[in-house]
Amino acid sequence: MDLAIRLDSDAPVPLHRQLYEELRRAILTGRLSKGKRIPSTRALAKSLGISRTTVTVAYEQLLSEGYLQTTVGSGTFVCSQLPDELLHSAPIDAINKESYPPVKLSNYGAILANTEIPYYQEADLPISFRYGQPAIDQFPLKLWRKLLSRHCCSNLDWLNYGTDARGYKPLREAIAGYLSRSRAVQCEPDQIIITSGSQQALDLITRLLIAPGDGIALEEPGYPGARYIFLTQGAKLYPVAVDESGLVIEKLANYDKKSIKLIYITPSHQFPTGAVLSLPRRLELLVWAQKMGIMIIEDDYDSEYRYGERPIPALQGLDHSNLVLYIGTFSKMLFPSLRIGYLVVPQHLVSLLTRAKWLTDRHSPLLEQKVLVDFLNEGHLESYIRRMRTHYNRLREVLVEALRTYLAQKVTILGEKAGIHLMVRLNTQLSDEEIIHRAAQVGVSMVTAQPYYLESKPKGEFLFGYAQLTSTQIQEGIRKIAQVIAE
Repeated sequence: MDLAIRLDSDAPVPLHRQLYEELRRAILTGRLSKGKRIPSTRALAKSLGISRTTVTVAYEQLLSEGYLQTTVGSGTFVCSQLPDELLHSAPIDAINKESYPPVKLSNYGAILANTEIPYYQEADLPISFRYGQPAIDQFPLKLWRKLLSRHCCSNLDWLNYGTDARGYKPLREAIAGYLSRSRAVQCEPDQIIITSGSQQALDLITRLLIAPGDGIALEEPGYPGARYIFLTQGAKLYPVAVDESGLVIEKLANYDKKSIKLIYITPSHQFPTGAVLSLPRRLELLVWAQKMGIMIIEDDYDSEYRYGERPIPALQGLDHSNLVLYIGTFSKMLFPSLRIGYLVVPQHLVSLLTRAKWLTDRHSPLLEQKVLVDFLNEGHLESYIRRMRTHYNRLREVLVEALRTYLAQKVTILGEKAGIHLMVRLNTQLSDEEIIHRAAQVGVSMVTAQPYYLESKPKGEFLFGYAQLTSTQIQEGIRKIAQVIAE
């Protein structure tokens, strides 16, 4: 083990004293933790390029003061109990206190520093209605392991740099075919850029197309992950109302071309309400965007999971003016840590976005891309989606039935025909905070919808994710919520 130690041979302080001070500081600040083994005198002397005698003198001083201890046959260790009197006379803050120059942040850094971005911290409760997580226990792990082994053992090219920042070409070809079949997306493989999930796709688009002060129209309520990316880029956000048929297009008339540069929308399963943008509104939106010369970001994050209704073609497939940037991800379909998404862009933006992707991270991991090619081309993905659609539909029906049984007139269900979560409105005089607190006391975790609103924040709206729960857990969770609301 090497230690980063600063020694100055030209300083008036002897080297053994400098080494002693550095090691003592490392121990008191926790950089060398209690009980940690430190290098031998010979090894440290060789690492630092100094004499072994210098290291021995420093070690002996630390041993005598109770900072280090030796164990015969094992080596030298930091003491588990440090000398109290030294800790009190030389506080850690004082020992580690240094003078730092003021840091001037960029516009992005300044906005990020002053923007409160909530991180979801799930309570450790028996029943959690957290949304957004697929049923990972249903994933065909044995098959995935087999495909991984196939590519790990065949050659080692996946250990090297990728040859195309857009991503592995066979995967882009497979995705183009899949999107054409399932979503009526019109694109060539060279229009697809593989990203680290949908978040990177949004970040790339925003950094390239939005300057501070530019306007972005987005759904109200809407996806906060996109909102915070837009805000930190200095964009002005213009919320547009959503109803049971999706984005209310006529509300866009409140803004002119000078106000809006981009529109962000989740048309196939509006997040979080679950509304599906109707075909007439899709066409109306495209006509309006073409007239105003405004581009559209279509986030198709979980369009695969629809129940009892025929799928509506993606907005991108209806676009004949190259206005739509289409985003998809495999995180909801397969498992979140896969971190593979894709961005379908008009031909005239391919080169620019490819360069931006290369500068960001060169390329996405190759091994996972190769495995995903086989998962797509051998039909495993579509088979898995069919099976999971049945599985999720069964859980969805249990949740809907439980809500209607236990909450009856106290609940309104929103957008129940798609996705892996429901948004509901509870008719109660209790605040959201009180409902969440009461539910937690009986072992149920709930998520309020208030953070998903930019302006108005109606009370009583909650998101119910059900993908990782059993039927019994869903029924028991809703029964307990009904009880605490009635109290």
